[in-house]
Amino acid sequence: MKNKFVGLILLPFFLSSCSKDVYLFSSFHEPANEGLRFLYSYDGYKWTDLNRTFLKPEIGNQKVMRDPSIAQGKDGTFHLVWTSRWRDDKGFGYASSKDLIHWSPERFIPVMEHEPTTVNVWAPELFYDDQANEFVIIWASTIPGRFERGEEEEKNNHRMYYTTTKDFQTFAPTKLFLDPKFSVIDAVIIKRNASDYVLVLKDNTRPERNIKVAFGTKPTGPFTNVSKAFTEKFTEGPSVAKVGDDWLIYFDSYQAKTYDAVRTRDFKTFTDVKSYISVPEGHKHGTIFRAKKKILNGLLKGNPEGMKGL
Repeated sequence: MKNKFVGLILLPFFLSSCSKDVYLFSSFHEPANEGLRFLYSYDGYKWTDLNRTFLKPEIGNQKVMRDPSIAQGKDGTFHLVWTSRWRDDKGFGYASSKDLIHWSPERFIPVMEHEPTTVNVWAPELFYDDQANEFVIIWASTIPGRFERGEEEEKNNHRMYYTTTKDFQTFAPTKLFLDPKFSVIDAVIIKRNASDYVLVLKDNTRPERNIKVAFGTKPTGPFTNVSKAFTEKFTEGPSVAKVGDDWLIYFDSYQAKTYDAVRTRDFKTFTDVKSYISVPEGHKHGTIFRAKKKILNGLLKGNPEGMKGL
């Protein structure tokens, strides 16, 4: 039985190592002023830091880059959004790249300017809707006095908002994405099939401060049936990777100062796999996405010319 159990544990590693793609994990280090970093993995469990930055933040009042989220479009372009300031910015940063090395000029996307009392725009997250051929961007903002609250201060009572875009030039009007009747941040959209989506989110209320899931039939929601927490308190920043038949949900256990993960197949039962993962010290959360090995080879060499012939 022991050998059979070990085989089951190692199977996802074998399946992933045979893939033509690799896993990349966008990252930043505190105090978030140096810019975009990456981890990479061949199996989705063991991560290596590229140990350099690839884009220095130049926009926003504070000129920082937190929570970098990346998604790739149909044409192969990588799109990046990030938190540009803790407070007062009413939008987020944006840039694009073909190789993750050379980036377009940075732009500030003012998605909450129509709400003058907005306190913040936190953790924008990209999702590419391949059915509609458009990107859904979700983020957390506080508008004091707008929603019911519990023990939180009025300026820490978040709800999720969203916009959509096909070209990152024009954006649909901002709308409310999620009001679960509690303060919510750090949400990630997961597609299981054409009419089955999961939202991984942080319940940011004072009694909770942990991670849960909700369910919907479209990437723009509505998302309902919020689960019980599957992490301890003081966890945030979920990032999700599909490895074989499993989903790995990574998260920052910020009070314990560790990076942990659980594994699930149905988003109802969750298995702690922190003893099987390895995340470099200093990594702060972004998103996990797949990329061709030639992209990683270019990052490793620090020169896109290194990708030729691969």
